[in-house]
Amino acid sequence: MSHHVLISLASNRFQKKNLSKARCCLEEILYDCTYTSELWTEPIGSSVRGEQYLNQLVAATTMLDEPALTERLKQIELAFGRNAQKRALGIVPVDLDILSYDGRRQHQRDWQRPYVQLLLPELPEIV
Repeated sequence: MSHHVLISLASNRFQKKNLSKARCCLEEILYDCTYTSELWTEPIGSSVRGEQYLNQLVAATTMLDEPALTERLKQIELAFGRNAQKRALGIVPVDLDILSYDGRRQHQRDWQRPYVQLLLPELPEIV
């Protein structure tokens, strides 16, 4: 059974390169991908002043159930070197969050973030 998802992508280290590589990784587990444009933003809610983030959204379909998709996204983040130590230093090689799974919203605070609000209109009405 296929599932419709909306995923946010973000990076504040080697941003262009990491988002490009993340898209390649995502396309191994997602299909019918529609990406928004990329948007530069300042860090939000961090006591550590890091580099700017490059953000993007993808609407797609997957055959993975929600727990399996969440696990695969975490594996991709780890493969990019994401860990608590880097996060404490304000370094986020890649951050992948499920914003919507079959129409059920997650990460409620993220939906209010300006970059999500600015990028959402670029996507089809499946989310």
